[in-house]
Amino acid sequence: MKKLNIYFTAGIPKLEDTTEIMKIIQDSGAKMMEIGMPYSDPVADGPVIQKAHELALKNGMSIEKLFEQLKSVKDEIKIPVILMGYINPVLSFGFEEFCKKCSDSGVSGLIIPDLPPVEFEKNYQKILEKYNLKFTFLVTPETSEERIKYLDSLSSGFLYAVSSSSTTGNENKTVNNEDYLQKLSEIDLKNPLFIGFGIKNRNDFEIVTKKADGAIIGTAFVNILLEQKDWKSKSVDFIHSIIN
Repeated sequence: MKKLNIYFTAGIPKLEDTTEIMKIIQDSGAKMMEIGMPYSDPVADGPVIQKAHELALKNGMSIEKLFEQLKSVKDEIKIPVILMGYINPVLSFGFEEFCKKCSDSGVSGLIIPDLPPVEFEKNYQKILEKYNLKFTFLVTPETSEERIKYLDSLSSGFLYAVSSSSTTGNENKTVNNEDYLQKLSEIDLKNPLFIGFGIKNRNDFEIVTKKADGAIIGTAFVNILLEQKDWKSKSVDFIHSIIN
């Protein structure tokens, strides 16, 4: 069975909604979740997730607050929880302290797209291993096969293949990049392959998971949290519409 990974930004629609959203994602049948750590300059994200970051920060979300929330439900959440964010806030917090808090809070892995692989190998890989945290790198259609293999060798958990090199949620990009998906499926990867960026519905999910182990949905889910008053039931309906 192909796996669905749902991304959302911590601290929206309201500051204390994070844990309820986590439970909804798990109970609705997703196999993994990514929680975005709000940041003031989310350069890789499109307008929807940028708006989510702004709202979360306005609501008072912080890394410290997020760890409190995660710790409060760590015994209830059984699917992997991955934190996704930018390196500057993590370094400001203190990288090893951050990893320790992740370990204490039930986090199983990290995605930090702007952490260069060379820096990762040199300064951070051993710290992550010390706290038993997985780390995921991203590849794009422009990434060479040699570099895909290199990033796969550094990754643990899964390899994140973005369906295009644009920002998240770009409506003009198609997930149906057959050549790219075929190329990825033919590489002997160490990790499971998950496809993300631009996946909005069941059809998109089915297209990309023909060639991959799973798919990541972010913008379409975050949009429900931002725009729907009855986001709780709409979130459940949305996840069911993808995998049921």
